Amino acid sequence: MLETIRQFAEEQLVQDGNADKARTAHARYFAQQESHVMALWDSERQREAYEWFALESANLRAAFRWAADHDDLDTSSAIAVYAAFLGAWVEQYEPVAWAEELIESAAARQHRRLAQLYAMAAQCYITSHSEQAIRYAELSRSAITSHRFDPVEREFEAWMWGVYAVIGQPERWVELCRSLIDQGSAPHSGTRACLSIAFTVAGDRDGARTAAQGLRVAADQTNNPRLACICLLAFGIAYLESDPEVARDVLVQGLKIAQDSGNATFESHLALALARHAAGRHDTDDAFTYIALSIANYYDCGSFSLMANPLATLAFVLDQVGGHETAAKISGPADTPLTRALPKLHTTIDHLSEVLGEDRYASLAQAGRAMTNAAMAQYALEQISATRARLSATREPR
Repeated sequence: MLETIRQFAEEQLVQDGNADKARTAHARYFAQQESHVMALWDSERQREAYEWFALESANLRAAFRWAADHDDLDTSSAIAVYAAFLGAWVEQYEPVAWAEELIESAAARQHRRLAQLYAMAAQCYITSHSEQAIRYAELSRSAITSHRFDPVEREFEAWMWGVYAVIGQPERWVELCRSLIDQGSAPHSGTRACLSIAFTVAGDRDGARTAAQGLRVAADQTNNPRLACICLLAFGIAYLESDPEVARDVLVQGLKIAQDSGNATFESHLALALARHAAGRHDTDDAFTYIALSIANYYDCGSFSLMANPLATLAFVLDQVGGHETAAKISGPADTPLTRALPKLHTTIDHLSEVLGEDRYASLAQAGRAMTNAAMAQYALEQISATRARLSATREPR
């Protein structure tokens, strides 16, 4: 609708005294879309659900705001929950704040959506609010186990616990995923995929491979692209070191599914895994391509807590090709609780300290840490372009 037409229609509604009635009907209409949109999401037509979410984002925002401001908790919570869920897979996190906004009121009333609101709010770790995210995740778990509220999808609950990896406690993620699996006789593949990823982050490659058994088959059998992506990601990173070529094939398959289905979140994760594969084979060009894709995605959505991952891989690659000072600067913000389990980061930092001297390394790493997240993202992308140009020039025949 053209803005001028929308404004005219709104003015007419106000003049006729029907504006409030129309806004309430509008909000309830979008709350009622939940079952239809989520059914579309849980199918091979998942991309259409994301496209609908993008197309209707202004309507969802207006509907939520009206319902929340008028204490219509049933309507506002429905919109916040499914919008935050869809947003989780397209790296659009505004609805996470909607869920957070409703928690106090929902908790006071013991509203049926309380566990789901906590789970959606726990995604705030994406924007570096890790302590608050842990609190929401634990509250969600308590609400779920009380069996007094609408349940959280088990696979989303398992994914939610990834917040422990961000604060450097992947073993806790392992423990919670195991607990979810123990609760059911036929655990979903997505929960086992989360368990495998948690093992990988914790450095337990044997555990990761064991948990990944059957995930490749599960990815081929599901009609849900998001589930296929997480199964392929888990399998690929579990076998990245022991069978790198199989891992690469699986990760490439997952990346194509993520891109075809519009899942930006798993596009970022799968690209990063492929960057690590390329870096391990000294394929600098591919590594830079995948790292740049991951950084650009995280930058665009403001997911700075996860950006340490591609920065750590970038520091490793730059160190490989002689960009020691640039690598040192980038390694500063790359060294976080999330990345400290990565052996290549430790190796890189040790090598840079040796090449540059400990004082020079420390100074450059601190300079990197002093940069804003946005400035570091831009700097990293600029250095990828500059290093590519430098390497290309050295390979050209004279």
